[in-house]
Amino acid sequence: MSTYQPLTEAEAAAVVAAAAARRERLRVVGGGTKAALGRPAQDETTLSAAGLTGITLHEPAELVIAARAGTPLAEVEARLAAGGQMLPFEPMDHRPLLGSSGEPTVGAVAAGNISGPRRISAGAARDSLIGVRFVNGRGEAVKSGGRVMKNVTGLDLVKLMAGSWGTLGFLTEVTFKVLPVPERTATLVLTGLDDARAAEAMSLALGSPFEITGAAHLPVGIDGETARTLLRIEGFSASIDYRLGELRRLLRRYGAPESVEGEAAGALWRAVRDVAPFAAAAREAAGARRDDAVWRLSTAPGRGPAVVAAIASARPARWFYDWGGGLIWLATGAEGDAGAGAVRAALRPAGGHATLVRAPDSVRAAVPVFEPLPEPLMRITAGIKAAHDPAGLFNPGRMYAGV
Repeated sequence: MSTYQPLTEAEAAAVVAAAAARRERLRVVGGGTKAALGRPAQDETTLSAAGLTGITLHEPAELVIAARAGTPLAEVEARLAAGGQMLPFEPMDHRPLLGSSGEPTVGAVAAGNISGPRRISAGAARDSLIGVRFVNGRGEAVKSGGRVMKNVTGLDLVKLMAGSWGTLGFLTEVTFKVLPVPERTATLVLTGLDDARAAEAMSLALGSPFEITGAAHLPVGIDGETARTLLRIEGFSASIDYRLGELRRLLRRYGAPESVEGEAAGALWRAVRDVAPFAAAAREAAGARRDDAVWRLSTAPGRGPAVVAAIASARPARWFYDWGGGLIWLATGAEGDAGAGAVRAALRPAGGHATLVRAPDSVRAAVPVFEPLPEPLMRITAGIKAAHDPAGLFNPGRMYAGV
């Protein structure tokens, strides 16, 4: 398979225009770390953003950063850290889970709407994405948004590109709103709670005025430890001291939580963010097959335990919770439909959606990877795809068969 690696947006536009004339299907990639996510590739040629690198704008006083799409995420985060700033949505690194290599890119973060534990307080990646440049399926360079957040009239292309997984266009540059790094971070750890009690504790904390920025529950045995419920707060040191005391009083019926700070707390949240309990290397070391399926389920936080119980009654599974219980990471066997029937049947009465994040190619080709859309929404999705990519060049079928 040949690869195009344009060095400028103009080169990218020329490549796409020529591909459109030939009806040449293109596999859009950044660093390649998430290539195994989605339906298997149905393309002929790779179009890589790896040559589009460099931070094009950083205005610390305006809390804005822009970079070309192929810029390594680590480079962007290092620039921000040097100025005491950060991407607020805490993007996940898929490499441990997928067993992939390469460097995650800032364009892929936007294209996949990649968000981590801080999403419950800071919003998703799309909420911080305020500008994009991309090449559409006609080979036209398109700019949408800019350096400030504003109301949008008509089709919001910035939000449309976030989470489109490279199916609507080839991103060349992205602009994000950023936030200052908190002066201090502390995590309260409750131990020994079952799923239902943990969901109660997390909901109580999140409903309090004490500004929780991370809420996760690791059930007993998920990583060889006892059950742990994690609640993170961030801000000025004096505020942290006060909020720790108030949260302990608020949660006293759930036990006496331990307070963890520094690298120990950072490691806990990186493990949650990157789904470390289901990491490919960890599973292989434990003697399990790397092709065990991993699902990402989203539902109302209070309904998570019931959803998991329904799945577990149908097939063996392991799981843990993020986003206060609203995000469930679940691992199960990859045989058959990899649990698709059980997962979606359990979610149906609760509401929500499920994405098959890791599974063998044969399973991802046979099972809907992203949540199936009702027919009216599928018609809209296909229409949007046709409007931006009329020849169906970009990542054909990656999200939905035939789209």
